[in-house]
Amino acid sequence: MRRALHKYGQHFLTSERVIEGIVGAVPEGACDVLEIGPGHGALTEKLLARGFAHFTAVEIDPEMRDYLLAHFPAINGHLIVTDFLKFDMASLPARPTFIVSNLPYVDAADILDKVLSWEYFAGAVFMFQKEQAQRILARAGQEGYGPLSILTQVRATPALLLKVGKACFNPPPKVESAVLTFAPHAWQVSRAAYPRFARLIKAAFLHRRKTLYNSLVLAGYDKEKVQAGISVLAVPLTVRPEQLSLTQYLQLFSNL
Repeated sequence: MRRALHKYGQHFLTSERVIEGIVGAVPEGACDVLEIGPGHGALTEKLLARGFAHFTAVEIDPEMRDYLLAHFPAINGHLIVTDFLKFDMASLPARPTFIVSNLPYVDAADILDKVLSWEYFAGAVFMFQKEQAQRILARAGQEGYGPLSILTQVRATPALLLKVGKACFNPPPKVESAVLTFAPHAWQVSRAAYPRFARLIKAAFLHRRKTLYNSLVLAGYDKEKVQAGISVLAVPLTVRPEQLSLTQYLQLFSNL
């Protein structure tokens, strides 16, 4: 087990308060539920007890398979051992699915991005490192505001559910954590346009010490179009990327 802990950086959730809070955030009547990284099954046990119509768990660590099957026989046939980032979500039933996870810190942002982009995403409750959770929730002008904030909020509504201390895990991590919920809403850009919007946002924040104008021009955007696009927002050309709201970035994207 120690080798697996070292390999995957697992910190197993032990706090009943946090476990109950996470499982309680899964709405009644959620037809399908997907758990990412069940580990020792702290959440799995409670989720199975809720009796959802269809439950699937995706676990990266092969050494967890036997443990989970031995302790939770009901998971047999519903456990997929693979890296979630390589998992083909098209293999799941084409139905709205609520997703639950005590996310691995190292891959949390990539997993969130994949989940939010899934056609059948129906909501989620995820654990994050505290600072990463703050970045997800941040608004224009707040500490941590950037691509993670904007690209999350353009696809879903995040909210703080629980603050989680180090002592809630075994072994304890070196950082504090937080649990966030994500409610789906209509994307504020089309799915077809989203990759271009994401490129714009990442380019805007690539050079944080530079103005938005300079950052976009350095990224290859046309100078005149950038100047005109920023002017329409009624902000100075010296505006910094962290000063524009999501709504303003959507306007800028449309202008460009």
